[in-house]
This record gives sequence, C-alpha cells and structure tokens, in this order.
Amino acid sequence: MALLLPVLLVACGQDEPQVQQVQGGDVARGKQLLAQFQCGACHSIPGVEAARSTAGPPLDRFGRASYVAGRLPNYPEPLVRWIVDPPSVKPGTLMPDLGVSEQDARHMAAYLYTLR
Repeated sequence: MALLLPVLLVACGQDEPQVQQVQGGDVARGKQLLAQFQCGACHSIPGVEAARSTAGPPLDRFGRASYVAGRLPNYPEPLVRWIVDPPSVKPGTLMPDLGVSEQDARHMAAYLYTLR
C-alpha cells in the first residue's frame, strides 16, 4: 500500500487533461475565424460573439470530446480535415464546406481545444 500511495497522489493531480496543441495554430486568430465564418449560425461557442445557435451541437466542451463528428478521434489532424471539408469526411453531414483553408482550420482547431 505504501508504494501505491504516491501513484494515487500523482494521478489525483491529473484530473484536467492537457489542451491539445495544434501545430501552426493561433488561439486568438481561431476565435476570430469562428466568428468570421459564422460558425455560431449553427453552434454555441463560448467566447465567440453571437455564437449561440442550437442547430448543431454545442462546442462548449469540445476540448474534452473523444470524437469529431462522431467518428474521428479528436486529434488535431482529423479535426483540421473535418473543418476544411466536412462532407468528404462524413458524407451526408449537415455541416457545410465553408471554404476554410487548412491554415485557418488550424487556428480554429487551436481555439476549439481550449473549450473545456
């Protein structure tokens, strides 16, 4: 038991998983782009002005989600692919292709991962 106690104490301090880092992503720019591309027309997104819609899923805890679009592991590269061209990732999705560049998607992903 004495050997197990330090492991338990270390594990207790790790309730909050680390925020995913997106290579080349800028959190502040991502927040601006989520507003610019009007993602709030379908989603509620904390910190993004006027992003209060309930047509799509809320993104308030996106950084804790296990999957993107219910099928992709929630890691930066699959998320960037999803933001750039949702219908190619999940045919039949209601999320439209908004013409987001890969670089802009990286910024948007960086912001989404801060939502916990």
